[in-house]
Amino acid sequence: MATTQAVATVAEIADKFRSSSAAVITEYRGLTMKQLTELRRTLGSETSYTVAKNTLVKLAAAEAGVEGLDDLFTGPTAIAFVAGEPSEAAKALRDFAKTNPLLVIKGGYLDGKALGAAEVSKIADLESREVLLAKFAGAMKGNLSKAAVLFAQLPSQMARLAQALHDQKAEGAAPAETPAEEVTAADVAVASEEAPAQA
Repeated sequence: MATTQAVATVAEIADKFRSSSAAVITEYRGLTMKQLTELRRTLGSETSYTVAKNTLVKLAAAEAGVEGLDDLFTGPTAIAFVAGEPSEAAKALRDFAKTNPLLVIKGGYLDGKALGAAEVSKIADLESREVLLAKFAGAMKGNLSKAAVLFAQLPSQMARLAQALHDQKAEGAAPAETPAEEVTAADVAVASEEAPAQA
């Protein structure tokens, strides 16, 4: 009976490794059942906190193809399997550990890579996907507004450019006429001086 239960536990944990977006390995030595219940409530519905024997967890990790975590499976081990945002679960665990120092974050697993405790802490500092998307949308909206203003200004700029070209063309034509008039006057003067001499 115990063997059947162990096989079922290994299969369940392996499935959690495969279906989770991340996993955080902790040691909970000294925490009371009340504190563990509070931690589960803090983690929310998208993260399950599973306490299991290290031998079973190692077998489950191997079955799920998860590597690089065996050294973390020592002492009383519990794993937070994250279905939602890894940063939110990491923040919840970090904040809980601040007020309950008996909870030790040993490492984790994310995107096929084993993580150390420091890397889990860095993930806790990240903003959630929703916040990042909201910031990105705000930046895009700002850029679209700038583009709209530029497009709105384009016709008036084109009109000013056309007027400036017209004015420049008009100014350029006037000086060209002046030398022609001076040449004509000089020719007339020369012609008038030469006329009596020929007479």
